Order: sequence, then structure tokens, then C-alpha cells
Amino acid sequence: MKKMEERYFTIGMAGHIDHGKTSLTKALTNVETDRLKEEKERGISIELGYAPLKLEPGVFVSVVDVPGHERFIRQMIAGVAGIDLVVLVVAADEGIMPQTEEHLEILQFLGVERCIVAISKIDRVDEVMLELVTDDIKERLSNTVFHEAPYVALDSLSGTGIDELKKLIGTELQTMDLRDAYGSFRLPIDQVFSVQGQGTVVRGTIYEGVVRKSTQLTVLPKGITVKARQIQVHHEEHEQARAGQRTAINLGGIERTAVKRGDVLVDSDHFLVTDTIDVALQVIGRKFAPLKQRTAVTLHVGTSEVMGKIVFFDRNELEQTPHEVLCQIRLDEQIVVRRGDRFILRRPSPVETIGGGWVIQPNGGKYRFGTETISMLRRHQQGTPKDLIMDALNKSLLLDLQGLMQQTSLGEITLKETLEEGLVSNIWLEIPRYGFSLTKTFTKIGVELLARLQQFHEDFPMRTGIGKAELIQSVSVNFPKPLLEYSLNLLVEQDEIQRYGQFVALARFSPHLPNEWRARMEQVIGTLEKDGFQAGKWEDYFIGSPLPKTEVAELTAYLLDSGQVYRLREDTIIHRTAFDQALNQLQLQTGRSFDLKQAKEILQLSRKYMIPFLDLLDELNYTRRSEDQRYWMEDKT
Repeated sequence: MKKMEERYFTIGMAGHIDHGKTSLTKALTNVETDRLKEEKERGISIELGYAPLKLEPGVFVSVVDVPGHERFIRQMIAGVAGIDLVVLVVAADEGIMPQTEEHLEILQFLGVERCIVAISKIDRVDEVMLELVTDDIKERLSNTVFHEAPYVALDSLSGTGIDELKKLIGTELQTMDLRDAYGSFRLPIDQVFSVQGQGTVVRGTIYEGVVRKSTQLTVLPKGITVKARQIQVHHEEHEQARAGQRTAINLGGIERTAVKRGDVLVDSDHFLVTDTIDVALQVIGRKFAPLKQRTAVTLHVGTSEVMGKIVFFDRNELEQTPHEVLCQIRLDEQIVVRRGDRFILRRPSPVETIGGGWVIQPNGGKYRFGTETISMLRRHQQGTPKDLIMDALNKSLLLDLQGLMQQTSLGEITLKETLEEGLVSNIWLEIPRYGFSLTKTFTKIGVELLARLQQFHEDFPMRTGIGKAELIQSVSVNFPKPLLEYSLNLLVEQDEIQRYGQFVALARFSPHLPNEWRARMEQVIGTLEKDGFQAGKWEDYFIGSPLPKTEVAELTAYLLDSGQVYRLREDTIIHRTAFDQALNQLQLQTGRSFDLKQAKEILQLSRKYMIPFLDLLDELNYTRRSEDQRYWMEDKT
């Protein structure tokens, strides 16, 4: 019960260089986050610093001090990607600076909605100057999501305003939703280092799920299996860490050089590795050099920084616009993202932020330029969980739970609940061991299978049916085989088709002579019946006949399969009438057994027909031969 009450958050310190973020972090947490020698000497933060903030019992907060210098903007993006609340630090003696403006844009693009403005270094200004700076900040924030942000004036060295800031942080966090600790574990890695005697350690903010000591994990996108040897939260060892916590994990099974910032640590196969993403992009609110079709861009998502090209479907050039742009980014490297993940887009040269937004579809495809693609992207953008599942099943036809989680980026609980609703309403069906498919897909498969069977019966009316494997193969280009197997079973249950061993046919079909050749074939069959045991070679019955050889072969198989004739020898068949008459004569005029001499006397057949006929009786299990005697398999009645 105690664990259910615990709440975990990550707070980011953002602002211009030398505005006091690191000093404020130390005043709040009593932890020095500048740990590199260069940082201490130069007085600026290059890498991400972090520290625990103690508030009320049950609330655990990590403070991330992100770099403020323009050259370290990519580290700043990696740091704020996982935060719940930002403390925007503005020095009272300088006010909002260009770097502060860019930080504000990045924070909004990354979906950070809660902000506290901390006006630092108030000991350097008088009350009039402080009031002017405060008014200027409020004006600058008036058109942002932070327009209602609370303010606190403070001085980190004297401690003025620090307690008030702590209270504000606690108040803001009380109303915030918790990160998903029940889904699959995901940790975008922002720091990698080695510890002597322990090996590789990775650090980051847990986006979702829970990680436990000794758990087997995977480093994506490389797919390297590792083990969580040790878990630390702010230098304290823990058995587990959960969503919202800043954590360090000692990994077993991987070298330091095999993992880097931007990789993602996960505990399941639910996450998709991709190099093409469909996105909703919002550009910055000031003019920038137009971005042409397929221009090189740098994508920052999670802790990844990847080069790629931007692809538009409704324009050939992107300029400053207040409207959201639906487009695609094709990356030079694979990344790990889910639907809804936030990103920043920057131009690599000259370096500048272009905009940001969120991932609509992690597994983008190749689409045509035009309104049809934009309409499709808009449907994906606005889609409900049901819509997302339907889109995924329209695209892939058959997906298991893992595939659906990858394609839709839905959480496991939401996905399972939506799937259950869809099964009840018959929107999709579940194929045991294989996954889910839309009901309309089964309808389409059924139509194709029935049409293929109908065509087969028209082409080969004398055959019992088509081989099941052949039927499946004939339509497997368009549909997965498990779907076809399941559809066949459904059609059998619905009495649409019938099975004969490995053959299938339409339920109302029975083999018959083709109309085109019926008269000719009936004539041959009649002649064969008339000839009885004096039948000649089977091929001789077609001398002078216009029947094609293929039809002769079909007729032969049809007569044999339907039991209308029997093959005596390789080149000779007899009509069933002759066979039945001979069988009845033998049964009536013999005892429990008989030999060749007796049979010849009764049937008056030459050895040419007699021996093949008796062998046929053995083959059909009417008789059993023992030396020179043949025994009836059943007592005659």
C-alpha cells in the first residue's frame, strides 16, 4: 500500500548560461551537480547534473541541471526530454536572454506544460529593477503555455526564497499525473560511463514501467541482451526503480563502447526500432530560412540525436507558419520511439532550432505526394485507440499483441481493453497463437477463396476439388497463411465449403462431365460399359475423337476417383458394371475361399483379365491371398 502512495518526478533547471541554475540546484538539494573538472574551472555545465530533492514523505524528486550554453544545446534537449516540471531560471540583473527564448521553445515542443519562474540573483538589483524584469518575463511568457506560471524571487547564496520555491514545487507536483509505471519499462540513456570493478553504467530518466535488480533487459536499437546487476537512485542502491525516477543501472553483458547516449534500455519486445517516422511538426514563432523538400535535419527525440531528411506531402518548402505541418522524417540511423513521443527538429547548418512536435506513427511508410496522404496522416493523428488498431491491422492484416504494441504505441493495458471491446463488437477476430485480424479481412479472404474455388471447378469440373495447400498457395501472395487456414475453417463451419481429405470444394459442388464434351465422353463410357471384360486398351477408345489429351487425362482420373471404372492393367480399365457382375458371380459360386482355377471356370476369363482382376480384389480388400488360395475378407451372407 505504501508503494502505491509513492510519487516520482523529475524537475529540470533551464535557463541562460550563468543565470544561477547550478547554484540554485545546490541550494535546493545541497548537492554540487558540476562534477567535471572543466565544469568547475569554467563555471558552466557541460554534461547533465542531477540531485535528489527532499519534499514531503512519499514524494521523490530528481532535479536535472541542464547546460545553458548554446554549444551544449543538444545535452539540454536530452536532459529536459523526460522532465515533469521545469524551473526557468532568469537572472534579475540580465532578464530573458536569447538562450532563454530558445529553451522556452524547446520546452514547449517537448510537451512540458508546468513551469515555475525563478528570478535569481536578486541581491544584485533593487526593487524597481526586479519589478521591471518580472514584468518583462511575464510579457515574454504571455503567448506560451507557461503564461500562468508562478514566480518566486530568490538568491541562492543567502537562501532567500528557497523555501518558497520548495513549496511551489510541491504544490505543482500535487496536481500532476504520474508516469505510467504499469507498462513496459523504457529508459532513454543520456549518460554512459564505467566504474572500476563494476563495468558499464548507464543513466537516465525512466519514461515508463519499472526495472528490477537482476532483470534481463535489451539495449536498443542494437538488440543487445544485458542484465541489471545493480540499480542506484541518487547514489543509493535500490531493488527497483520506476517511471519518473532518475536512475543509474550497472549493466552486465555489455562493454562500455557498445552503448551510447541515445540508446534505449527496455524489458520487452513491445518497442519498435525504426528509421522512418510520421510526425506533427510545429515550427518556431520567428522567421527562419525556408526548409526545402528533403533538406537534411537533426532530430532530437528522447536522448537520441540523429541526422535525417524531412519529407513533405503537401508542399515543397517549409516557411514560418502558425499551422501544424504533417510530414515525415527519414533517418540515417535507427531509433526507438512510440506514438506520442515528443521531438525537436534542428537545422545542422547553420545550426538553429526549426521546431518540434510529436510522433504520429513510429513505423512510417513510403507515401505519395498529395492530399490523400495528408488525410491519412490526419486520421492517424486524431485516431482513438480503436482507430490505431484498425489502421495497424489494415496495414499488416495479422498482428499479435507484441506487433500491435509496436505498431500502435499503445500501452499494454489500453491495448488489451480495446482489443476486448473490438472482439465483443466483432470488429476484429483473434486467431489462437497468431494474433488479431479485422473481420472485414476475413470477409475479403472468404470472397477470394470462394471465387478461386468457383474458378477451379469451372476449369476442372471432373475433379473432386483443389488441394488445400494449392488453394492456400494461390492466394498467399496477398494474405498471411495463418489467416487463410483460419478462414478455411470458418468457411467449413459456415457450410460454404466441404473437405475431402486434403481436398476442398464448394459445398454445393459435385464432380461432373463438362458440358462442352459431355456427349463425347458419355459415348466413350457407354462403349466401355458395353465391352465389359473384353475392354481394349483405354487409349484406343479415343482414336478419332476430338477430345484433347488434357480432357482424356481429366476424364480418366474422374472415372477412377468416382469409382465408375477400375484399372486392371496400366493400359486397361473396366467399367464398374463388369466388375460388380464378376464379383457377385464369384461370391455366389464359391465358399470361404477359392483358387485361380475355380475363378476361371466361373467367370470364363482369360489369364489376361483374370489375374489382374483377382489382384484388384486383393487391393480393394475383398479378398486375401494365401499361397494359391484367396479368402473372402468377410463371411458371405
